[in-house]
Amino acid sequence: MRQWSNKLLSILSVTVPAKDRHHVMPSRCIIVSNHVSWIDIFVLAANYPAVFVAKSEIRRWPLVGGLCEQTGTLFIERGRSSSARRTNTTIAAAVEAGNLVSIYPEGTTTDGKNLAHFHAALFQPAIDSGAMILPMSLRYTDSRGNYCSAPNFVGETTFMQSLWHTTAEPHIVADLQFLKPINSAGRERRALAADAHAAIAVALALKQDGNQPEKGVDPQA
Repeated sequence: MRQWSNKLLSILSVTVPAKDRHHVMPSRCIIVSNHVSWIDIFVLAANYPAVFVAKSEIRRWPLVGGLCEQTGTLFIERGRSSSARRTNTTIAAAVEAGNLVSIYPEGTTTDGKNLAHFHAALFQPAIDSGAMILPMSLRYTDSRGNYCSAPNFVGETTFMQSLWHTTAEPHIVADLQFLKPINSAGRERRALAADAHAAIAVALALKQDGNQPEKGVDPQA
């Protein structure tokens, strides 16, 4: 996983600063990150191989879908509670087996300038397995440290358009920031989601779409 990911990042001229490559993880840990691009998975996997949880649509993406399957990604069918329950059981088992797990609780990508609602259901495995939540912020910049939109995969952008924009950028820096771990013991999943959301929003200094459920939506979702 690490070799594939590093090779792909090298081809795309994406680098991760040295300071972000040697973070010590808690023994039982679920990384919670904002989600900007299909590249996100490989940025993390190049340095911290993990079991990733992603939407099922990724499986159909050219090249990336196959690579994700090879890395053991867990795919969730959005809108199907039975799929979510099975996935949560699998996530908890993976954590208990000593695996690092990474989730993107927004359930979609953003342009990196906003942070969408976090779906609290994905935090249940942390409670079930006694795992620590490790919030992680991710931003993409150019070589001068300025905001870079090239990796964005949002809205009507197709995968091939995103790939073209990424390869056309001379150099992209993926800046990871690991934040203070959150203990899940005795917590409720909606509160965990809110705490992780707030921590990442502060780290990125982003506008928040909020982490309150919409009317008619399960408050635990």
